Formats: sequence, C-alpha cells, structure tokens
Amino acid sequence: FLSCRSGKLTPSQVAKNIIAMLEDSNKSTPPLRAIVQWDQEQIMLMAKASTARYRNKCTLSYLDGIPVCLKEEFKVVPYHHRVGTVYLGTEPETEDATVAKKLREAGAIIIGVSNMHELGTGTTGCNPNRYHKIPRNPYKPNHFTGGSSSGSAAAVAAGLCPVAIGTDGGGSVRIPASFCGVVGLKGTFGRISSHGSLPLSYSTVSVGPICTSVADAAIVYSILAEPDPLYPYGLKQPKATLSGMCAPDLKGLKLGVDWTFFKVPDAVCALPVLYSAVEHLQSLGASVVEVSLPEMEEVRVAHAICILSEMRDFLQPDFNKHFQEMNLDTRANLALASQFTALDYITANRQRTRSMRFLREIFTTVNCILTPAVASTAPRIYESDLLTGSSDLSFTVRSMRFMQLGNFTGIPGLVVPIGYSTAGLPISFQVMAKWWDEAVLLRIGLKLEQFRYQTKKPSIYYNILS
Repeated sequence: FLSCRSGKLTPSQVAKNIIAMLEDSNKSTPPLRAIVQWDQEQIMLMAKASTARYRNKCTLSYLDGIPVCLKEEFKVVPYHHRVGTVYLGTEPETEDATVAKKLREAGAIIIGVSNMHELGTGTTGCNPNRYHKIPRNPYKPNHFTGGSSSGSAAAVAAGLCPVAIGTDGGGSVRIPASFCGVVGLKGTFGRISSHGSLPLSYSTVSVGPICTSVADAAIVYSILAEPDPLYPYGLKQPKATLSGMCAPDLKGLKLGVDWTFFKVPDAVCALPVLYSAVEHLQSLGASVVEVSLPEMEEVRVAHAICILSEMRDFLQPDFNKHFQEMNLDTRANLALASQFTALDYITANRQRTRSMRFLREIFTTVNCILTPAVASTAPRIYESDLLTGSSDLSFTVRSMRFMQLGNFTGIPGLVVPIGYSTAGLPISFQVMAKWWDEAVLLRIGLKLEQFRYQTKKPSIYYNILS
C-alpha cells in the first residue's frame, strides 16, 4: 500500500478492485465465503474520504485507506450482528463495537464482516447454515480454514485485505491464522477492548488482529491496544509499547522451550522445520532454556470447563428458544456444557490461579515460551460437512492443545507461518510471553518471518492492487 502514499494508486481504485473481487470470490466454485456481509456504497464512501485525505496530505494513521474486515462477532454498522447464526441480528446494526470505531477513526476501509464458526463453538470454521456456508482455505479449497475466526483468516490469506480482526477464546485467532498461513496475534486478556462483541466467554476471550505480516500486526495492535471506559477488564493495563521490536538481533533474550511439546507422535509438532526455527532464533543471539510447563492436562480440562460453562450461561435463553435453528455441533457443545456443575467451575478457576502462579515463576527465568502452533495442518472438508456440519471432538482437542494455556491464563500469543507440509498446507510456530509483553512477541515474530525461505501463493488469491 505504499502505492497509495506515493500517489500511484488511490484508496478509491483499490476499493473498486475489492468490490469486483468480493463478487468473484462468492461466485467461484467453490465459493470462498470469507466475507459474508458487505456493502458497495459503504466501502466506496470510506475509500473516497481516504482518497481525499491522501490528496490533501492529512492522513489519519498508517491504517488510512487500508482494507480491513471484522469477524461477525463484532457489531459493525450497517451489518447484521449474526455471530454465525441464522437467528441473531435480525436488524442492521446501528452502533459500532469499540474496535470497529477505532478502525474507522484510523481511516481504515471496512470491507465487510467475515464468516465465523456459529457462536464461536468450534475450531474448524464449519458453518453450513444458509447465511454463512463453509469458508474455504485459500491454500487448498477442499480443506477447512480453522475457526472460529474462519473468514478473517481466509480473507487475509486470499488477499482480499491485509488486516482482519478476530476473537480468541480457545485459539480462535491463532488456529485459523495457522491453517491459512498468515500471522495471528492474541493480545493479553483485556489489552484490546471487546466491547460490542457478543460476550460469549467473559474470562477467556481476547481480541486480536490477523495480518499478512508481523509488521502489519504490530501497527494494528498499536492502534487498538489501550483502555476503553466501556470495557472494564483492560482499564488498569500498562501502556502498550513496541519498544525494542526492531532490534537487529535477539541478543539477551531467553527462549523457554518445553521439548515434550515437540514430540507428539504423528503430528506436525515432530517435523524438523520446528526444530530448525528454534535454531534460527538461537543463531540471532537468543539462548534456549528448557522449561517444564506443569499440569497441562489439568489446564486443558479446566479451560474447557470455564469457556463452555460461560458460553452455556450466556446462551441459555438461545439454547431454549432457538435450539432447532442452531447447527448440530453447536447444540452438542452447549448440551455438553450443561453437564458441568458449579463445583466444576470453581475447581477449574482454582486451577487457573495455580497455572498463573507457575507462569509467573517461569517468566522470571525466560522472556517467552516457544511451542508449535497447532498439532495438525488444516483438515479436509467432506461432502457431509457441507450439509450437516462437522463435529469431531478429537480434532477440537488436538487443535487447541497449544492454545489453551494462553486463553486460560490470559498471556499473549503470536503465531507466525514458517513452512509447509508435504501436501502444501501451512505450518506455523507460536510464541507466548508474560502478561502485557506483546512487544517481545513481535520482536521474535519478525525474526521468525525471516526464517521462512519461501512464501507460496495460495491457490485462491486476489491482487487488490492490480
């Protein structure tokens, strides 16, 4: 988008390209289904305003004129706030979520709202209902995008926009970013306001960007990360900073690695590319410290109890009134959640306190924790999934394996693509840091980007600048 700054290309010209490509993406076979609601008039209004600002040399931010989309979980004027369902958002929205408002104030061009797993209840992105359909992985259209921020990752990977906003309660930014070969940042719990998104799980969900690069993620983070009077969980946060992000090396950083995470049989975790990525970071001056992350099985179970109990509590009226309108896997997950007791929830939160204490001790010895991103590549879409959806509990558990610690304890996490499987599907790496230290994630993420010697163009890709 340097072309806009040089005057060679205007945001209005880019917006016209995007509109044509949005039309094409949903007419293709199979349809991409990344953006599920968009409005040509709205897009052009924002683009014309940005074009005028460029002409008058009074741009609002680095995001001025940049196309972005937001997950349908957020309220965005004038779209329907459906949250992946057929029964919510019956009227167009009249008020923006905080992140949508901040993006508008930064001059970004909101191209629409993106597809998502219904009510955020799964990690495949499979949503066969009539308003959404199944978004396709741009690298292999017969594979899932991951979820629940499925359309956000697909839109960025397919080139429709370089920035998308998602939410992450159990890997819902990082899993689709990993499966679609793009960068995904889950901020510290409370760092970015989630006011104006459906409060499905109040204690596990963080907001974060999905972007084409770590630098893009850093820019979006710097604009969105600040206290919001309408969102109580982030009011006392320290000021967001990108200090040291562009340091030429990683000297002085201690990288914590629990090697058991890299030795899961028959999984992506065991691939040599992940070990090579660690060696690459070492070659830049960082030291690797072996750490042990205790009670990870307890974390996995406790996180599941917390997120499902909170979702079931919030969605109890929907479950009673709109059960027949929900996808089959949503019904099953919410029915499962009803089996947890108050004692289960209290015990799970005691585990959260223990796990946070363990992490505080670990972060006195290391600056970050390195793990594989997801234990598998994007799974295949079968014909039956198009009609009835997909419910595979073993896959859900496997996909969240390295994600849950961040959601359960609130620490930030960044996933960066580092290579491809033999089938050509993206493989990513995850970095987690202590609370509020997103800057160190971005510093390490920039170096991980340099490790990937080749970036393959997805089979579905739109060049919005041409």
